[in-house]
Amino acid sequence: MASDHYFTSRPTSEPKPREIEVTLAGRTLSLATAAGVFSPGRIDQGTEVLLAAMPSPPRDGVFLDVGCGWGPIALTLALLSPDATVWAVDVNERVLELLRENAARAGVTNINAVLPEDVPADLVFDGIWSNPPIRVGKEALHGILATWLPRLGIDMEAYLVVAKNLGSDSLQRWLNEDLGEVVEVERDSTSKGFRVLRATRL
Repeated sequence: MASDHYFTSRPTSEPKPREIEVTLAGRTLSLATAAGVFSPGRIDQGTEVLLAAMPSPPRDGVFLDVGCGWGPIALTLALLSPDATVWAVDVNERVLELLRENAARAGVTNINAVLPEDVPADLVFDGIWSNPPIRVGKEALHGILATWLPRLGIDMEAYLVVAKNLGSDSLQRWLNEDLGEVVEVERDSTSKGFRVLRATRL
């Protein structure tokens, strides 16, 4: 249906499953995508910018991918950090099913692909990576970030990629103004019209 968005909880459109070939963490993988999800035909440019810019994650720890989609960020983290536990959250149940399938295709067993409410409330994260769902609207986006960024461990970092023309600079200002007691946010890098923001837990 035309009313479906990638942030729809249960897309009603026909899944139209497909396979795409991508390279993640130096490995070429054949992964599953479908209609009714974000960027079903390829890794979107923002995620590519984030993956290229982020430093190598620690080998172990508890990591979080917010708005995971079919999984390029979560799969990269799981491949690079085999001893880590990667929590991948999304409200779209179709993409969570795809990510579980893609984890199996990639041979990784350290991803938990779940709805946000299924993440244990007492978990503290050693890192957060996200291409956040800008198109949900400013209020909803702010709510998402205000929920997850405070759950970083002290001195731990989050990396967010946001297109400049979709408000990356105003988002950075809001984070420093409204969450300034929790995180310090700096522009980490700029590429192809995207900003990568680094938020450090205070």
